[in-house]
Order: sequence, then structure tokens, then C-alpha cells
Amino acid sequence: MKRYASVLGLKPENIAEYKRLHAAVWPDVLKQISASNIRNYSIYLREPENLLFAYYEYHGTDHDGDMAKMAADPRTQEWWAVCMPLQSPLPTVKQGEWWAPTEEVFHID
Repeated sequence: MKRYASVLGLKPENIAEYKRLHAAVWPDVLKQISASNIRNYSIYLREPENLLFAYYEYHGTDHDGDMAKMAADPRTQEWWAVCMPLQSPLPTVKQGEWWAPTEEVFHID
């Protein structure tokens, strides 16, 4: 198992809609997350900075392959099309990134 965390901005005018959407994530999207070997997935919101912090644990053997399968899933693409306009990538993300990856600097079980 490997832990992943990332951050992303959320446009202030979209906070209520983002919370509403994530209070009832589409079942097909949840199935795809599980099929992609993702467990213990959480998204947190930090206001007033309007930063989203996502954390998940990956239990597979091919993270890049599983993420590519998720990205190719039509229902997931629909979900992202709804959510992405609400978000605001950090200005420092690399080309091709949306969520900005973070470095784990401490962990204890």
C-alpha cells in the first residue's frame, strides 16, 4: 500500500456546489475509484484559502495503469467535466497536472 496526497484550489463561488456534489458522489464513480485500487479516500476543504486536500491509499501494483483506466472511464470523465470547472489548479502545477502532488514528510501508524 502506498499513500498519496495532493492539493487543488476551489473557486470560492463554487464551494456550496462542490460540497453538494460530493455529498452524493455518483455510484459509478465510486465503483471506478474502488476498481482502481484506491481505498481510504478523503477530500478536505480548507477555508478561507479554498484549498482542497485529497488523500488516498493505493493497494494495487500499477498506479499509473490504474489511473489511466480511471481517466478513460466515460462516467468518470462525465464527473470530472462537472467538477473541474469548479476547481482552480495551483499556479505551480506542472503541465498535465491538475491536482498538485505533495511529498509525505511524516507518518506514524
